[in-house]
Amino acid sequence: MFLEFLNPPFMQRALIAAVLVGITAPAIGIYLVQRRQALMGDGIGHIAMTGVGLGFLLSTSPVWMATAVAVAGAVVMELIRWYGHTRGDLALAMLFYGGMAGGVMLINLSDTGSNANLTSYLFGSLSTVSESDVIAICVLAAFVVLVTVGLRRQLFAVSQDEEFARVTGLPVRVLNLLIAVTAAVTVTVAMRVVGLLLVSALMVVPVAAAQQITKSFKVTFVLSVVIGTGVTLAGTVTSYYQDVPPGATIVLLAIAVFVALTALAAPLARRRARASEAKGAECTLEVPAARRGTDDLRV
Repeated sequence: MFLEFLNPPFMQRALIAAVLVGITAPAIGIYLVQRRQALMGDGIGHIAMTGVGLGFLLSTSPVWMATAVAVAGAVVMELIRWYGHTRGDLALAMLFYGGMAGGVMLINLSDTGSNANLTSYLFGSLSTVSESDVIAICVLAAFVVLVTVGLRRQLFAVSQDEEFARVTGLPVRVLNLLIAVTAAVTVTVAMRVVGLLLVSALMVVPVAAAQQITKSFKVTFVLSVVIGTGVTLAGTVTSYYQDVPPGATIVLLAIAVFVALTALAAPLARRRARASEAKGAECTLEVPAARRGTDDLRV
């Protein structure tokens, strides 16, 4: 039966998580792309590993602990961006690598952690998504959607031009922090399905794919979310039937969509150019005719 993948409870949980990841990752990713911070999700993913390790060490929820640590790390990253100046890159590098190393160490020091647990968080795993994970993901995803949709005008203004946004009276630093915190929350939403090492790709690739055939921010936002949701669902189902890693499958599908839309973009651009030239030619013909009519009236 084609829909047999809906029967196992773990697949039901995984599909719910996949839909939420497909929505939230591109929703915040479009602002990161506008700000030229496409790799921010990757750095936050490194930091979140320490939170996962703390969760196992303290016998608490790794998702919530990773959220707390990732949010703290995102705030530190934003502060470094403001005040780091020439040593900012070095500080960020130590923060990223320290976060990953700390996570590996803490997981191995815990009684319940193992290399299998580590792999599932790094690359995603369908069978390990629990009911508590789904609840946490739903709550965190609701926060991401509320911020990215409810404050889309303000976030877009800050992402496009901070100086202009500041002149218009927007709280630029608060909004920058909100983008960083929302990105951190999105990382922890996606880590159970895509994995911490691949979540940044799901934030960026659907947005880049949508930009190939769209012009406005609104259309790009909607299309990137559609692409993100489509590839996460397709990747999750594919991983069930083919027994392949879900995170890698989802990212490869997203890249395939990017390549397909890139190939489609060239003929679309040529068609638009021809339409624009034809419209310009019509306007050129109409203007002299109008002028001739005016001249006749003057005569």
